Amino acid sequence: MRLFTALWPSPEALRHLSSAVDRLDAGAVAEATAGLRKFRFTPAERWHLTLCFHGDDADQQHVAERLDRRMARVLASTSDPAPPRLRLAGGGTFRGVLWIGVEPQGERDDAALRSLVRAAGGDPRGYRAHLTIARWVAGRADRKRLPALFAGYAGPWWQAHELTVVRSDLREGGREYRTVHRVAVTRAAPG
Repeated sequence: MRLFTALWPSPEALRHLSSAVDRLDAGAVAEATAGLRKFRFTPAERWHLTLCFHGDDADQQHVAERLDRRMARVLASTSDPAPPRLRLAGGGTFRGVLWIGVEPQGERDDAALRSLVRAAGGDPRGYRAHLTIARWVAGRADRKRLPALFAGYAGPWWQAHELTVVRSDLREGGREYRTVHRVAVTRAAPG
């Protein structure tokens, strides 16, 4: 079992990105992935932003309680705790991973995202917001060709209204995600 805290893009943002992936030219994808073993796009229902990876043996209850406390402090310390306004844009690679970038709309949105990373238990200084859309097992990719598939991509703006603690279990068909805890990132409206 692995545990992580995540933000999930809006359904509209996910549909937009999924449509962009579906429209990719097969020849361009084949050229960009030449030499990579087991290149595969991850299912859209698993696309998320990991704010903090808690590890393989993290205590689920402890992680949830700590997130509740930290988010309560974030909400109490901000006069207008609006969730960050974000969009998926551009692309990049890490070793074995093709990702889509996450762009805050402005400075306030960047600060709000970093505040959520901190509340989740991550380090906002070294955090690069991204959404993994494909993986491969081995081989060297041209670090420019894969991201170039999404060079002009920019999705719709969206706001996440909750953080989720997700449990990831390895099953026969791959990883299975299950949300085990939710925390609002805005105060409830009075009344």
